[in-house]
Amino acid sequence: MPRGFIAALTAAVVAVLGAACGGADEDRDTITVWTQENLPDRMAVQRELADAFTRRTGVRVRLVGVAEDQFSRVVRSAAAAGRLPDVIGALPLASVRELEANDLLDTETPGRVVERLGRDTFLRRALELGSADGRLLAVPSDAWVQLILYREDLFARAGLDPPDSYARLRAAASRLHRGGTAGIALAVGPSDTFTAQTFEYVALANGCELAGRDGRVTIGDARCEHAFAFYAELARRYSVPGTQSLDSVRATYFSGKAAIAIWSSFILDELAGLRSDALPSCPECRADPSWLARHTGVVTALRGPDAAHAARYGEIVSWAITREADRDKAERFVTYMMEAGYERWLGMAPEGKIPVRTGTRDDPRRFAEAWDRLPAGVDRTRPLDEVYPRALLDRLRASVEHIERWGVEQGQGRLVGAIMGELPVPRALSALVEGSLTPRQAAAQAQRDVEAVKRGIRE
Repeated sequence: MPRGFIAALTAAVVAVLGAACGGADEDRDTITVWTQENLPDRMAVQRELADAFTRRTGVRVRLVGVAEDQFSRVVRSAAAAGRLPDVIGALPLASVRELEANDLLDTETPGRVVERLGRDTFLRRALELGSADGRLLAVPSDAWVQLILYREDLFARAGLDPPDSYARLRAAASRLHRGGTAGIALAVGPSDTFTAQTFEYVALANGCELAGRDGRVTIGDARCEHAFAFYAELARRYSVPGTQSLDSVRATYFSGKAAIAIWSSFILDELAGLRSDALPSCPECRADPSWLARHTGVVTALRGPDAAHAARYGEIVSWAITREADRDKAERFVTYMMEAGYERWLGMAPEGKIPVRTGTRDDPRRFAEAWDRLPAGVDRTRPLDEVYPRALLDRLRASVEHIERWGVEQGQGRLVGAIMGELPVPRALSALVEGSLTPRQAAAQAQRDVEAVKRGIRE
């Protein structure tokens, strides 16, 4: 590792572990909560929620922001030092499985929280993806879903169908790639998790899985090879030249220079012109920042020719309670965040925090209906249902019930977490797009590299 990275990582570990320390008297009445929602504005909201919880219960909360890309190393250091937090918030599925594999989770309390709140008030899929061997590993909190954004006005003029299949996506990208407009803006960075997420969505759409239920790596099979070939064709022939990343894909679509883009639902507030540092800049958007939102169609489910069904991709984040937690206080805190504090939590970024708890026992639709009206945006805010059609919001919520992910249900959560750190699949994909590998060679390289990562995971 570069020395600068090691120094930065060491500083991060010291800061997190230092924040977990307190006096003996203070510790008796305090829980430590780590959160991966570590942006300044979201930390401010969480501090307000923590203060409200303290006023209600008398339990103080020591809140610590942890960056997602540092989490694995920081949590290992904390575990070795005996300083695990009581609760960890906004934890992705792979990280939950990583904690489970390392025996760092309390796997009894999450089930009690959900039963207390009402199991039937949670989305079934969220509970499925968060469970292993009949045990709920963490309390699912919220979700985002991956979207295919497309210019409805351009599609209508060209007589094109929504790009909800490989064939329709290819046809639209080919037809609209002209006159200074790219058919699609597509991520291809070899060291970019955004590329990994985008490709996983496209690959799942063709029935390509990272591993089978027996744990065997399967990314070298024919369905995955076809996914590599399709993705590379789009990137080479119809996307923007150069290495496209999360920011450049968004900027290209916002400028009106791409007819299609793949991004998460976190883009919806920016698409509506509600964030000043990421405003749509298309010619029509200069007079009307919400123009692009009104002329953008959204696809959530994509299907390839080798798949039995269309796939939806996204992330469900959860509240995890660690094995070293003060269980009573941790249970009270998570319960509070999923009930009294839940709407405020979702309201930090509703476009990317779709509720996985639809309501309460007494009001089964409370949170689902409140989410529609939550103000989205940073510099300007508007309720989601004032910007987007109700049908789209309903589709986003429904998509969470069908999220698919590599490896999680196959018991390979640790492998998923590891490859998101080492990114062997984007490396193979990037080499394919550059022309140094064929689709078969790219799939074979990804297979070898993922198998090597799997062998390197400490049992």
